[in-house]
Amino acid sequence: MAHGSGDSAGWRADCLLRKRRRAMTKRMSKVEKRVTELVRRRIRESRSTELLGFDVESVHEGRAIFRMDVRPSHKQIHGVVHGGILAALADTAAAIAAYTAVPNGTEIATVELSINYLEPVPGGRIKADARVLRAGRNFVVTECEIFNENGSLAAKALLTFGAAAGHSIQK
Repeated sequence: MAHGSGDSAGWRADCLLRKRRRAMTKRMSKVEKRVTELVRRRIRESRSTELLGFDVESVHEGRAIFRMDVRPSHKQIHGVVHGGILAALADTAAAIAAYTAVPNGTEIATVELSINYLEPVPGGRIKADARVLRAGRNFVVTECEIFNENGSLAAKALLTFGAAAGHSIQK
């Protein structure tokens, strides 16, 4: 017990979660609203994100927040969201965050993804909050935190994207 008043680690975790929730509900500028709408339109063109049910909540410089309403098809045999779905959500949100940190015309591709699953995701609306940690000439490093509907941290991913200005990933 810290200071005789209970679990200080639990209190710090609650404060951190409240701070993250406030940050995820930050008001968007007109430019951020325009960019968010553009990303929403582009994401709808992707058959995989449509199939998986990913939705863009907001896009800011160096950051993207996505949400997903859990469907029965997202769940594995134990009744919780399959880890591959969460990894795909982290990858998609982090890629959009990475695109905000590179010059126009730069193509990116995931070269590494590491994810830690911290607690099960039983259902509801989940959020993925992706942030650019470092953007260099050839690589963009991001992190993505995935939160359960109650705001608890369910997974954390670290992703690296290769970035090639003036080149197309397509052959």
